[in-house]
Amino acid sequence: MKVRTRFAPSPTGKVHIGNIRVAIYNWLFARHTGGEFVLRVEDTDIERSTPEAIHALFDTMEWLNLDVDGEPLYQTSRQQAHLDAAETLLEKGLAYKEDKGGTGQGECVIFRMPGTDVTFVDGIKGKMTKKAENMQDFVIVRSNGTPVFHLANVLDDIEQGITHVIRGDDHVENTFRHIALYEALGAEVPNFSHLPMIVNHQGKPYSKRDGDAFVGDYREKGFLPDALVNYLALLGWSPGDDREVMTREEMVEAFTLERCQSSAAQFDMKKLTWMNGEYMQKLPMDDFSAICFGELEKAGIDAEPEYAEKVFELVRERVRTVADIAPMVSYFFTDDYEYDEKAVSKKLQKDGVAETLAQVRAILEALPSFDMASTDKALHDFVEQSGLGFGAVMPPVRIAVSGTQSGPDLFPVLAVLGREQVLKRIDQAVARYLA
Repeated sequence: MKVRTRFAPSPTGKVHIGNIRVAIYNWLFARHTGGEFVLRVEDTDIERSTPEAIHALFDTMEWLNLDVDGEPLYQTSRQQAHLDAAETLLEKGLAYKEDKGGTGQGECVIFRMPGTDVTFVDGIKGKMTKKAENMQDFVIVRSNGTPVFHLANVLDDIEQGITHVIRGDDHVENTFRHIALYEALGAEVPNFSHLPMIVNHQGKPYSKRDGDAFVGDYREKGFLPDALVNYLALLGWSPGDDREVMTREEMVEAFTLERCQSSAAQFDMKKLTWMNGEYMQKLPMDDFSAICFGELEKAGIDAEPEYAEKVFELVRERVRTVADIAPMVSYFFTDDYEYDEKAVSKKLQKDGVAETLAQVRAILEALPSFDMASTDKALHDFVEQSGLGFGAVMPPVRIAVSGTQSGPDLFPVLAVLGREQVLKRIDQAVARYLA
């Protein structure tokens, strides 16, 4: 049997990270088994399934490189097939019509549960059973003549030849109903696996109240698609060892449903940010530079390429997201950079700092050559000879030339800026804060 999985979202706006994780797991399982991964657009909510919402879905799938096999199936194109199946069930006595609730607005078609217990073996949760007395008949066609999710979902899975349904565990109750429908329709029941929910630190379903809950939010904030896929894959699955940062190929090779956990997975933004930083550092330098130039352009920063490349090399190990780049490097490209006022108050506006910076300036100006090694030696010698200590010398210099107390090592920063800029910036800081 060739494995065939699907992602069947109802596109009504932005794509939630919980939904896209379902797509990732279906994609990984299909690729691991040499099977197929297909897309179904459950667009029966005409008012909300707008062209813009559907475009956002396709755009997200493309950005995350979750390729599908074949053309997407639109559920609205199957409505007549759904209604025909309901008629067949009526003819066989497996469904009946009723004015549900006595509203007088027309009759619904209601599926008749078989009156027996329903059991299936979940690929993640194991054996699951629901007693017959706990399952009621349910509507499959509304009084307005439109098919309900349960009927459409099952029939479309049959149409697409889905062998494995991998979805969130909020669908467990639906699965008992769907199995009864499969059997009533004379179709083979697929394998079902239910993924744990993604939760916040309080154990509640993760939503936009907890932070960024949609894929587009992470894209806008500078996360790489491969990092996001890697992180979401690990929310509920483990490769069976201590690996965390994994290539697509490694994840595909290692992925099995048996290694998926049944308990809820807690979203950790710090972990995702760390992982994204690992991916940023693994990028080829040409790719990293291209991203950086794009960020500078968006920030309105005009950069000379050769100089900019040196800056990018300097900050590369510190970048965690694409959005970090422009704020992190902006002071390299303008004299009108912002100063961290807390750092200024704590480290710059202190007794003796003006004299210290004057001495440092004189030392740097007199150096025969101005590079990382020469500035490093000169300032270390000054610290030792003056007895001031590193804390009284290095932080004021760094704040003067960059406006901040953090960043790459000071001496590479000085070397990239160059002697003229460094001296000019020391003068500028003294005039602004210490005159």
